[in-house]
Amino acid sequence: MTLRRRTRPVLSAALAAAFCLAAPGAAAHANASRNHACSPAVTLDRFSDALDKTTYDGSYVGNLSALAVDRDGSLAALADRSTLFRLDAKTLRPTGATNLADENGKELDSEGLAVDRDGTRLVTSETEPSVRRYSRAGKLLERLPVPDDLRVAPAGRATANQTFEGLTLLPGGHTLLASMEYALAGDDPGTVRFQTWTREHGRFRLGAQYAYRTDDPSLGVPEVQSTPDGRLLVLERGFTAGVGNTVRLYLADPRHATDTSRVPDLTGQPGVRLLRKTPLADIADCPSLGATARQPQPNPLLDNIEGMTVTGRDGTGRLKVLLVSDDNQNPAQTTRFYYLRVRTGATR
Repeated sequence: MTLRRRTRPVLSAALAAAFCLAAPGAAAHANASRNHACSPAVTLDRFSDALDKTTYDGSYVGNLSALAVDRDGSLAALADRSTLFRLDAKTLRPTGATNLADENGKELDSEGLAVDRDGTRLVTSETEPSVRRYSRAGKLLERLPVPDDLRVAPAGRATANQTFEGLTLLPGGHTLLASMEYALAGDDPGTVRFQTWTREHGRFRLGAQYAYRTDDPSLGVPEVQSTPDGRLLVLERGFTAGVGNTVRLYLADPRHATDTSRVPDLTGQPGVRLLRKTPLADIADCPSLGATARQPQPNPLLDNIEGMTVTGRDGTGRLKVLLVSDDNQNPAQTTRFYYLRVRTGATR
């Protein structure tokens, strides 16, 4: 979710700058793993501010709200001002930019991104909300159905700017899942709905819906990503003026959760099983690794983290997870990439 105030960007010529911290060498791997631990399950390898306050081909490279690994191994980075960037996966150097638009040619409030198995892009906009499919060249191909209750009031029960933030394809590509950022009117504060679509004859149709509860009603869900075994990495995020951001990473399991698509109000009633979640890390507990912040933060490493993707596994089986912060085109914030290794453990 982007703050709507607009500020004049302070541009930098440091696009080709090196990572703020180099990846540890093999000889120091054991010590680095201990020194870089955020929790027993999560390690921070490094971070990069290489794209902060930069431009590419006339477009501001910031406001980044989602990441995905493209079919060719490059990174797709979605800005919430309706631009989809292609980034070199190793250097983060932009190599392309595509502008997206709705059916009337207007910009999206683009928040979630998934690359389908044919290379087309599935993109959420939290204005309505919506999920649209685009070609690699940015041509609008289709728009998926959305349940009425999830629409912004008065059409539905959602609050403007608090709808579809996260988007992910589950293993096999047969199920698409979008996460609402905050609760619907009538649902308990802090209880967020996850909507799915199932692929039938090549098209996505509405599927089951699940309920997820954040640690606190002040925290929203800015991103969700599937793991290779079908569980979900979930980010919870909040902001307190004068204090800074709260960003926590969880593992959620949709198995055995109740389909809430026919439950009008989620108020803690018996018989409704929420997504079971396990804490992985509070990002404030990660080492700062020399990071600096332009505004108060509990850890100078933190910023408005909003995007996440799984880029692979390391030699020990841990997931390689990449996060990115949305700088809101604000001089007081930073576009920052975070390279994590996450141990999820076996399913039970």
